[in-house]
Amino acid sequence: MALFVLLLVGTIWVIRDSRKPVPYQKCEGNIFGTTYHIIYQSRQSLYRDIREQLEGVDRSLSTFNKKSTISLINSNKSFATDTLFRQVFRKAVEVSKATDGAFDITVAPLVNAWGFGFKNSDNIRREQIDSLLQYVGYDKVHLQGQQLVKQNPSVMLDCSAIAKGFGCDCVAALLQKKGIENYLIEIGGEICAKGVNEQQKNWTIGITKPQDDNTNAQQPLQNILQLTDVALATSGNYRNYYFKDGKKYAHTIDPKTGYPVQHSILSATVIAPTCTEADAFATAFMVMGLDKAQEVLQNNDQLQVYFVYADSIGSFQSWCSPSLTSKILK
Repeated sequence: MALFVLLLVGTIWVIRDSRKPVPYQKCEGNIFGTTYHIIYQSRQSLYRDIREQLEGVDRSLSTFNKKSTISLINSNKSFATDTLFRQVFRKAVEVSKATDGAFDITVAPLVNAWGFGFKNSDNIRREQIDSLLQYVGYDKVHLQGQQLVKQNPSVMLDCSAIAKGFGCDCVAALLQKKGIENYLIEIGGEICAKGVNEQQKNWTIGITKPQDDNTNAQQPLQNILQLTDVALATSGNYRNYYFKDGKKYAHTIDPKTGYPVQHSILSATVIAPTCTEADAFATAFMVMGLDKAQEVLQNNDQLQVYFVYADSIGSFQSWCSPSLTSKILK
């Protein structure tokens, strides 16, 4: 009888517990040289699983990790690739072809020459850029089985404009495999959102207003989007900039010229089928500028965008895909 009572009490406790609202868990930390914030609805913490997923991407694609697959390839110590690397490489080539090379992961030699935040800008010479351009071009590398083949040992890869988006996709796949229907994943500003938030509403995502603020101390919003079941990434030319000869140079480097781009477009927010694609296309559009980006969009109905640009007198203006207008909170 005592055993029956204990079992009955246990059953009642399980029933009562199952009736409680499923809580939203939070997970945050540092990865890929940036931060991540993840919210998901689950009765149990998945921190270890999420961290393991992120560290797997880090071991493959992070140039901050000197033992990663991409770091070993860049230093010519190994040309062996892994599954994650090959997935990203193939998608990178696909976006490069779709944007006529505006997105290019072989831009690393130029990035290194300019230095983080363009700290080497005062010492850059045209001759130096010309000498490096011979090592830049997505057609200068290809996969041969599980090996990466370079045309020249000086070719180097930089996946910083696609790895964060890919990391979001990897975590999203993990959560979906666990049966989680409501989550928001943010890695360095790139986002995967599904389902609803704790208030049972679509996720609210802000687009930062472009401004000359290298300190990143203030982040006023240009607009707010209410979205669900999307992958989104933003690239912006309003941080990591410098002035030279009266002109503003931003942090996005044009793989074809070797120099930072100078366009009226200040930020590009892209919604795509995957965050990997959104991340890559956002960078490509920053390189291409407003007019050429709009041409690409005419041939790709899977992409939605929100562009912020400066008009002829320097005022902020915006342009977005017609299908995205209804998602903007007034």
